Amino acid sequence: MADATLARLSRPSVQTDSFWVIPPLLVLAVLFFYPLSLIATQAFTNGTGPVSLTQFGAVLGSAVFRSALLHTIEISISASAGCLLLGFVIALVLSFAPFPGARVVARLIDTFIALPTFLIALAFTFIYGSAGVLNGALIGALHFETPPIDFLYSPWGVILAEVTVYTPFVLRPLLATFSLIDIAQIEVASSLGAKPWRVVREVILPAAVPALLAGGSLCLLLTVNEFGIVLFIGAKGVITLPLLVYDKAIQEFDYTAACVIALINVVLSLALYFVYRLLVGRLGGRRAGLV
Repeated sequence: MADATLARLSRPSVQTDSFWVIPPLLVLAVLFFYPLSLIATQAFTNGTGPVSLTQFGAVLGSAVFRSALLHTIEISISASAGCLLLGFVIALVLSFAPFPGARVVARLIDTFIALPTFLIALAFTFIYGSAGVLNGALIGALHFETPPIDFLYSPWGVILAEVTVYTPFVLRPLLATFSLIDIAQIEVASSLGAKPWRVVREVILPAAVPALLAGGSLCLLLTVNEFGIVLFIGAKGVITLPLLVYDKAIQEFDYTAACVIALINVVLSLALYFVYRLLVGRLGGRRAGLV
């Protein structure tokens, strides 16, 4: 009798729990799955025809797509590596070489996450552009005929802007990881004669690897899909996959090719996202073990 009563009481709870799954699924269906299905339909059928891979073959075989894919990979890997290096150095300084105002500096760096990416590109244009502050000062002081600093409108300008924007995504997990390191380990290693670089290599770096992997994979995901910085800087000859989708759809009105490229970009992004979630899960397990 008691078991039957408990079973009846538990049924509404199960039904209620099931009901609350429906609204998020509807939102996903309207905002994600439906647009994605339209893109996939256009890519595989050319809008009206039967299912075919002809468009994929044409896009994959084009020199423009291969160049865009190569630029996307080069820029994303280089920018992610720069974020890892810069984030690791800043995290080391903030965690193990504290100075007055270190927390304020960390908070200021965090604010970059909230800034739109085009704002950083605009700032770089004002500073490093052909008519920017730096070139203007050098031309006025040294009487150059042409702007001496011209890296901004190249892949290096895009990479530097992306490193500036996305380094906080590496810095934050590193600071959280470094806060769990027992300072006594570092003090013991130093007392035994270990040089600072050896302490970093053998004590700090092994603990930082999960955070570096998680932050680096997130930066890779974000830089692969970066559009605003590449478009705003307008680097000569630098076409990435998101920019190629824009060119095909808006400038050339080739919606089928744009959908094919967009679908490839979505698959690449989802693969990187699953890698990121896997690494974040491992990082969470490592933190739980440390705690």
